[in-house]
Amino acid sequence: MATWFSATSVIVQMAAAYGITPQNQGWITAAVQLGFVTGAIASSIVALPDVVDPRTLMRIGIFVAAIANVLIAFTHSVPLALALRFLTGAGLSIVYPPAVKLLSAWFARERGLATGILIGALTVGSFSPHLLSGAVDWRAVMLGSSALAIIGIPIISLLPTSPAALPPTKFDITAVPRILKDRATLLADCGYWGHMWELYAAWAWAPVFFAASLQAAGSHARAGPLIFVAFGLVGALGCIVAGALADRFGRAAVSAGAMMVSGTLSLSIGLTFGMAPWLVFTGLMLWGFSVIADSAQFSAAVTELAESAYVGTALTLQMGIGFLITLVTIWLIGATRLVLGWQHVFALLALGPALGAWAMIALRRRPEAVKMARGRR
Repeated sequence: MATWFSATSVIVQMAAAYGITPQNQGWITAAVQLGFVTGAIASSIVALPDVVDPRTLMRIGIFVAAIANVLIAFTHSVPLALALRFLTGAGLSIVYPPAVKLLSAWFARERGLATGILIGALTVGSFSPHLLSGAVDWRAVMLGSSALAIIGIPIISLLPTSPAALPPTKFDITAVPRILKDRATLLADCGYWGHMWELYAAWAWAPVFFAASLQAAGSHARAGPLIFVAFGLVGALGCIVAGALADRFGRAAVSAGAMMVSGTLSLSIGLTFGMAPWLVFTGLMLWGFSVIADSAQFSAAVTELAESAYVGTALTLQMGIGFLITLVTIWLIGATRLVLGWQHVFALLALGPALGAWAMIALRRRPEAVKMARGRR
């Protein structure tokens, strides 16, 4: 997952090299989101995650993402760089959902914790390029993140074959309409889509916000390593803690609670701009913990609620639409931050967790909710 935010972590250097204006810097991340959306929706329409061995899909996806990412370091064309970022996202669209599907089959018990650990790994991997940003040339960050991704291919080869719990599936054009008609699954999806309204815009712009805040406070601290801690390490911890709590107290309850916390931080984090770096960093750690804590539980819920033969398709569809939503908010923050200022722009993200929390509370009240977390709503 290091290829996801590789370019985002060096956005200032890339923008200077390519002449990208501040208003358009969000497209460096948005291009990956668009590639993921395109790949996820296309693969879900043909039920690819349920027809092809997940390990094969993951190896192909890693290879495509790593090669596309490394080529960015050798191009001087903005359109080509964006096309390669798109291809990076398309590759990752057949890495992430199949991994969640495999875990759902291996872990009938403690599925929330297992999926939380997986999303925690995604979080650490995604933010790993920030460790190098500002310390080396931006092209070295692109090369290093691709090298990390390639390491994933032999690791995937060590995975056992698909468990017997995964039934063989044939292509069915009616799978997606049936998934969308399932009210309980749709509510879990709506919770996830509200969560995604906030998540990737926060991930994409919080590093820029923090760097600007440090500069405004007269600090010479490197933002990159601190962002890795706040959103990578602390975020991964949030995934694991929320996973353990969800298995014990219920997915809907924990997810709604996490969104209430992260939504509150979306409203308030901008007010710390330019203040003492330790205060801003503390706020970012709280946001990093809560903004991703619930993510795994939406995926786990879908694996428990959706038709068993098409779990992979349901997951990919959920993620595809979710990442489509991120395109809107990543652009929105970039387009309005100069008008609203860092103090207020993140408040626009609070709408998503508010609606997502409502959806999960509604799901908790439905009879199908007993399928989640062995009866814990």
